[in-house]
Amino acid sequence: MSQTIQVDIGEDYSFLREPVRRICEKFPGEYWRELDGKQEYPHAFVDALTEHEYLAVLIPEEYGGAGLPLRAAVAVLETIHECGCNAAACHAQMYTMGTLLRHGNAEQKQRYLPRIASGELRLQAFAVTEPNTGSDTTQLTTRATRDGDAYVIRGEKIWTSRALQSDLMLLLARTTAADEVAKRSHGLSTFLIDIREARGKGLEITPIETMINHSTTQVFFDDLRVPSDSLIGEEGNGFRYILDGMNAERILLAGEALGDARWFLRKAVDYANEREVFGAPIGRNQGIQFPIARSWAETEAADLMVRKAAALFDHQQPCGAEANTAKMLASEASWRAADTCFQTYGGFAFAKEYDIERKWRETRLLRTAPISTNLILAYLGQHVLGMPRSY
Repeated sequence: MSQTIQVDIGEDYSFLREPVRRICEKFPGEYWRELDGKQEYPHAFVDALTEHEYLAVLIPEEYGGAGLPLRAAVAVLETIHECGCNAAACHAQMYTMGTLLRHGNAEQKQRYLPRIASGELRLQAFAVTEPNTGSDTTQLTTRATRDGDAYVIRGEKIWTSRALQSDLMLLLARTTAADEVAKRSHGLSTFLIDIREARGKGLEITPIETMINHSTTQVFFDDLRVPSDSLIGEEGNGFRYILDGMNAERILLAGEALGDARWFLRKAVDYANEREVFGAPIGRNQGIQFPIARSWAETEAADLMVRKAAALFDHQQPCGAEANTAKMLASEASWRAADTCFQTYGGFAFAKEYDIERKWRETRLLRTAPISTNLILAYLGQHVLGMPRSY
């Protein structure tokens, strides 16, 4: 018998949204513009969210968190972005800790989760992608070799965001050579690395300057020794553990995209109603009004898929197709809303004081990362529609 899952399409988790909005009001556009210009991490913003326990909504109550479902975390991130802020500095803590929670042993969970929930430790770094393999995760080459009561790690990762602002790093590395495993996804293992202990002892972190203020880095492992109890779960099954986090990541970032879209739509509507050219508000012109209306419809449609994906995840049902589709539709809706808002403002959109160009740059990332639209379409074509593998 199939399981019935109820999805609330109302204004859910208002008890989270309203206080999150109040926090965001303390960090207006000027705050983000200054950080953007300096390429600096928003420590004060992250500290405020941590202090009020919004980054611990998914951690069970027994470990000091709120024990809420993924849908609640989506509401938090969506609200942050709807207010014009950016959760990219801290969202990883919500999905990386899921690997520890679902697959770590009792000692590991007790050692780390309460301190992550309290903010004593930051788990923001997720080291998976490599320069030569990109999204082909099963072919990564960073190697972790067992040596007595330790593992020795050699290799490199790229686009490991927030590594310089984290205390802990979740790492996916190969423990069995690719030509020695029966399936592409076998032989990969997950490790929880203490960055504080590792830096300068075989771990080096180099910042990467990008078009957005994303605090991303390249990470080098040069015979880094980590204790054997850094291993999460069973050796060789790490790829399966990471997939849990990847589905959560896609759903959570889809929530951010929805928030961005709604921020752009609000800005566009307000400006279209206020700006007068040729003696009338520009919003009465179909060339302005219709693209905004279409963007609203696309955002609302994407919202439904995000809610469905989160409901399936929270009920521990297969949700790969839904999580990927939610991320694709939400990121595309956000990008359409961003471009529509840009067109509505005209030349003023280029002025930094309106924050549109900053948010425009930030939301563009979501069509590329954590997985590109083309890879999502390839996944759906093969695994949902049964067509030949395209890559």
